[in-house]
Amino acid sequence: MSQAALILILTVGGGSGALCRYLLGLAVMKKFPTPRIPIAMIIVNIIGSFGLGILYGNVYTETLYNDALFVFLGLGFFGAFTTFSTFSVEAVQLIMDNKYQHALIYLSLSIFGSIIGFLLGYFIS
Repeated sequence: MSQAALILILTVGGGSGALCRYLLGLAVMKKFPTPRIPIAMIIVNIIGSFGLGILYGNVYTETLYNDALFVFLGLGFFGAFTTFSTFSVEAVQLIMDNKYQHALIYLSLSIFGSIIGFLLGYFIS
């Protein structure tokens, strides 16, 4: 597959992932409008890590970055669906607001939840 085709596949996957992250975030925020911790990003990152674990467990090869499915879903969709930058902003905001306990809960749930989500996805695949 050509490099141009992989870039197009990556772009479509990334756009789809970003849109799904946004829509899921809106749905979670509608259900929980004033959470103590940023629950929407925790949910997004755990679901995304779980999905990536399933994908990785099913398509792992030495040439992942040339595999169209992995480029679309792994790098594109799940890369844009999950968000380390928003996680960082929300963690820092909790700390700046002196909500240290909430920050610790948010950091712990986000990091360990995402790793556990990935491992669960990987092992069930």
